Amino acid sequence: MTHEAHHHDHDSDHGHHHGHDHGNTVGGALREIFAPHSHHAGDSIDSALESSAAGIRAVKVSLLVLGATALAQIGIVAISGSVALLADTIHNFSDALTAIPLWIAFALGTRAATRRYTYGFGRAEDLAGLFVVAMIALSAVIAGIESVRRLINPVPIEHVGWVAVAGLVGFLGNEWVALYRIRVGRKIGSAALVADGLHARTDGFTSLAVLFGAAGSALGFPLADPLIGLVITVAILAVLRTAIRDIFRRLMDGVDPRFVDSAEAALAAEPGVTSVRSVKMRWIGHRLHADAELDIDPNVSLADAHRIAHEAEHTLTHAVPKLSSALVHAYPAT
Repeated sequence: MTHEAHHHDHDSDHGHHHGHDHGNTVGGALREIFAPHSHHAGDSIDSALESSAAGIRAVKVSLLVLGATALAQIGIVAISGSVALLADTIHNFSDALTAIPLWIAFALGTRAATRRYTYGFGRAEDLAGLFVVAMIALSAVIAGIESVRRLINPVPIEHVGWVAVAGLVGFLGNEWVALYRIRVGRKIGSAALVADGLHARTDGFTSLAVLFGAAGSALGFPLADPLIGLVITVAILAVLRTAIRDIFRRLMDGVDPRFVDSAEAALAAEPGVTSVRSVKMRWIGHRLHADAELDIDPNVSLADAHRIAHEAEHTLTHAVPKLSSALVHAYPAT
């Protein structure tokens, strides 16, 4: 006979704290920039609605900061009259708008499931993540083409001082947004928001190239601009690799193996469970869903089997961060 538990949704503010050694080396710092560490569970936000609200808030705040950054750059363009700087400002402003699809995705994710979309609309985040990845790739292509073009046909930089100031403003604004989006994305478990943070970081790299290029030109090295542009292109490709990896894993239902380890350990320790047959997990937006199969004592009653499965579900939602739903099947051990 087969005993199966009912579907169990569980949201709580239970905390999970795990230490991480990020390292204090230069290499560790660089890895954190190009491939941000995916935290297991620390300071996570576990409520589904709360996490969606946090994601929308992150998008709103970052859009305001990027809008202010673009306006500051426009002011510098008006003072300096630099056409090249105007092009970079327009690029930064248009890239800031790529956060809008993610905003829509977070809003969709709060909608209740329907008979057609029985798992809800969380996967809209992954679609928005694909769009963000495409924009990062486009940034790499544009940066590469422009660098090669300026290497073949050097263009003198006018209004060097103003260009440097605008580059610094662009870098600071974009890097602040990158750090903010990545931090919130980690907390709520949103790969798309982390990817959008990486996208802001690529824009910051571009503005940094403008700053260094202006400095090189001021020091009498006009080729510094395109050469730094090529270095920035390589940096953007490194960021692109991380974004593609994270979004691809979400689309392929990939999860951190440590989540599975934690789930198996918690279920195996549950009273009445003789062994864990299988544990499967998938991300639906920034929330996890789990299916588990357990072996239990064949002599227990049907009521006890349901109780064991229900308690196992409850244990599972506490053992794994960002897990909002679990379905446990209990089978008599043979």
